[in-house]
Parts: sequence; structure tokens; C-alpha cells
Amino acid sequence: MRLLTCLSLVPLSLLLASHTQAQEQLAAVPLYTETELLALINKNTHLARVKADDCQLVQDIEARANKMALPSYQFLYGDMLAYAVCVDRNVELGVYYMRQAAGQGLAAALEQLGRYYDIGRLVQKDKAMAVTYLREASAQGNLKAQLRLVKLFNDGFGSPRDYEDAYRWLFHAMVADKATHQKIETALAQLAQKMPDSVIARARLPM
Repeated sequence: MRLLTCLSLVPLSLLLASHTQAQEQLAAVPLYTETELLALINKNTHLARVKADDCQLVQDIEARANKMALPSYQFLYGDMLAYAVCVDRNVELGVYYMRQAAGQGLAAALEQLGRYYDIGRLVQKDKAMAVTYLREASAQGNLKAQLRLVKLFNDGFGSPRDYEDAYRWLFHAMVADKATHQKIETALAQLAQKMPDSVIARARLPM
């Protein structure tokens, strides 16, 4: 009886507002499609999106990374673990999932691991491993990997046997940004000094 009396004293507008807020809190966040997640990864906004979704999808993300072994979700979950986004930090397990994604050929994972081995982030610096990962990502058209791979070659790392492929991939990259275009030209000009003219001419042929 007392409960009914108390409720009758609460304005109806407040009750309705509370009910609406409860419904909004219970509304499920839809899981990302493969296409959506890859777009987020390519824009490097995947972790920000997980945070923006109030960490509601952690179990689903883990299941798709672990049980379904989807490379895009392995990459996402690996980054979440490595940088403590919605989960406890576990760098070792995070790098494990990154490697799983790279092993399935995900260009973003290949590029990221190559970059990490190049600069020594999360893993020990290893230029040879960096070249290995970056070469695979570059072959898939990943521009960031192509630029870093050519820089490594220009700095004296890697094998001259790979120069032609690296030159070809970067030369045929389509870039609208003028600053990036200039960066490519400078990198290619430097790499060209390490190669015979005939090899450069062959690398410039249409792919």
C-alpha cells in the first residue's frame, strides 16, 4: 500500500523518462559485419568504435576471434588485448591474435606486425621480420606497408632480390594526396639508385 502511495506521488513524465532510458540501455548494439569492421580497421577507428559501443560486444568479438577464427575479429581482439580496450591488458595474447590474423593473410595485421617489428613496439625490434611481414602486406596493395618496406630497403635492410617488386608495387600505387605522392616519388628515386635501369624499366611496366 505504501509503495502504491509513493508511486502515485511520482510525476508521470519522470516515470516515462525512466522507462525510456531503461529501454535505451537495454538496446543491443548490432555486431559489425566483416565489411564494416575492415573499414574501421583500415581507418584505424576500430578500437574507438568498441569504446563508443560501451564495450557491449566483447563476448561476441572474442567468440568470432577464438571459435570462428575470423581474421578481422582476431585483429580487433588482439588490439583490444594489447591496449587494454574493454578487457584486461595481455600483450602476449594480443600479439598472438594479431599473428593469427596475419597468418590468414589480413593485410592490416601483416602491416601492423611489420611496423611493430620495425620500431620495436610490443615485440623486440627485428628488421628481417619487419621485411617479411611488410612484403606480404605490400603484395596485397597496402600503401603503408609499401612505403615502410621501401624505406627499409633504402636504409640498407632486406634483400636486393626484393627491390624490383617493392619498386613496382609503390610505383603503381594510386594516391590522391600530394604530400604522400611526393613522399612516394622521393622513396622511389632513392631505391632506383640501387637498381639497374633495365630493372627499373621493367618494374614500371603496367601490372
